[in-house]
Amino acid sequence: MNDNHSANDRSVNAHGAVDLSTLAEKSAQQAPAGQQPAGTQGSWVVSVAPQQLQQIVQLSAQVPVLVLIHGDDVTSQQFAATLEKAVDSHQGRMVMATINAASAPEIAEQAGNLPVVTAFLSGQPVGEFDASAPVEQLPEVIGQILQLATQNGVTGTVPPQSQRGGQEPEAEPELPPLHRKAHEALENGDYDGAAEAFAEALKEKPDDSDAKLGLAQVQLMKRTKDVDVAAVRQRAADNMDDVRAQTDVADVDVLGGHVEDAFQRLIRYIQTHPGEGRETARKHLVELFSIVGDTDPRVVAARKKLATALF
Repeated sequence: MNDNHSANDRSVNAHGAVDLSTLAEKSAQQAPAGQQPAGTQGSWVVSVAPQQLQQIVQLSAQVPVLVLIHGDDVTSQQFAATLEKAVDSHQGRMVMATINAASAPEIAEQAGNLPVVTAFLSGQPVGEFDASAPVEQLPEVIGQILQLATQNGVTGTVPPQSQRGGQEPEAEPELPPLHRKAHEALENGDYDGAAEAFAEALKEKPDDSDAKLGLAQVQLMKRTKDVDVAAVRQRAADNMDDVRAQTDVADVDVLGGHVEDAFQRLIRYIQTHPGEGRETARKHLVELFSIVGDTDPRVVAARKKLATALF
């Protein structure tokens, strides 16, 4: 764990884009292309013509959108099949549009090394990766993009965009009224209004997992909205026994992509502080788990460490 992160942490640039080019390369051979899950009715992967691209990118206000430009070579086939399986496994939390370079030579010329993928959030490109990323690590890249989307409040879902070879995207889903109210508040920078809407949705439906996640995300954004990162880190370094100082810097770490640092910081606090601050730290850590995602490998590992720290 490191208290010396700068405000310009390399994991997220000034525009919030994860630098996917830093993904660690492994020497393992490329994995064979996978098949779509059995029994799937539709897919969140759709083949588009260049003129349809803007329509698909508009979905990035609700979910991350990947745009894959590929060729007909074996590498492109493996790349596309692996990404398709990974995208569809998230059941609407992400969409991928594919463009065959043979049908769009002007786009292929600009794209450079094929296959290449650009990720979009809220209509803006936030990252790019190409054939230099090992195929077996593509699901991990997908996880990083979903994490970035979560950090930026893009947490919706959309219906399947194609039906086993279909080309036309389906209509965007209708959000529940309170969820729509929360998203509109977020678009206007009204974190209090968004939190109230998600809280009201939870009162109506206590098992609404999307509202629960949305509320946790909004609360994180509220806590870190105007924070002085350097001051927060210094206060945490100077006050190791202050639970508020430690949870504040954990928030900053999660928002900046230093998820493991945040988890380890709070677990260490729990291990060394048996007083009432311990429960405060535990509850805060569990909330951060939900924001990062319960299936994230870092959360799984941290839960085991937390159990050891508690018992």
